[in-house]
Amino acid sequence: MDRSEIHAIMARQDGVVTRAQALENGMSPSMVSRLLATGEWATLDTGVYLRADRERTDAVLLRAAVYGAGSEAVAWGPSAAWWHGILEHPPARHYVTVPKHRTRPRDRDIRLRRRDLHWKDVVLVRGLYVTALPLTVLEAAVEIPDGSVLMDRALQRHTSLEILRQVHRRNSRRHGARSAALLLCSAGEGGHSEAERTLHRLLRDAGLAGWRAHVWSCGFEIDVAFETQRLAIEVDGWAWHRDAHRHRRDTERQNVLVNAGWHVLRFTWHSLTRDPDGVVRQIRAALRQRG
Repeated sequence: MDRSEIHAIMARQDGVVTRAQALENGMSPSMVSRLLATGEWATLDTGVYLRADRERTDAVLLRAAVYGAGSEAVAWGPSAAWWHGILEHPPARHYVTVPKHRTRPRDRDIRLRRRDLHWKDVVLVRGLYVTALPLTVLEAAVEIPDGSVLMDRALQRHTSLEILRQVHRRNSRRHGARSAALLLCSAGEGGHSEAERTLHRLLRDAGLAGWRAHVWSCGFEIDVAFETQRLAIEVDGWAWHRDAHRHRRDTERQNVLVNAGWHVLRFTWHSLTRDPDGVVRQIRAALRQRG
């Protein structure tokens, strides 16, 4: 037989092919067995094979996890976010969704869930079925430590708040929906007010005194100021909320304050909520230097 179509499939799929694909394209079961026996193909999972001359990359291993889970299997969460290119590194475990009726042995390298996905929430990307980007953002954001940063970046470049809300409503009963709803609420409000309240709470809990909120200096309002030490703390909300005008205004304000003798620290909503101890350490270090 002409194996050009099989080779084309493997070329598109990082050297991976499934048994079903091989048989659908004219290979017989005995031919598949012979390729495995001669070592031309290697088994990745049940019915999933890799050309022996191809490296077992992260992409290959994710394909094996999804293809090996059977028809209608889909990558989701951090795995899908990495596949879409909105997460820099793949997760330590593969995130795979299978239909509710599917039974599959547990695998410590796979975060498996059984769920029937709406057709609108599944897309084919480079030969692999993954959750569509909006649902991927919502689900990955509650699975990783810096999920709010991922959602913020996605809102800046890939999707909109209204689309995320629509997809959230369609999948309101999924695991993690409550946490995602809180992130969507913060994103919609811009996060600035909540970030300020969080900063005030951190300062009180850390026992730091001598600060006031909403202090005016040089014609600008400082979010939190330690006036004796001339330390100004500015709070930023979600980046997707900041337009070019506000960015220029914030830069101008910071430059004026620095020229007037203020030391300025800036913290985002993400750092205040994800790394509060680090925020307090930076403030203490600045106070010591200016004490």
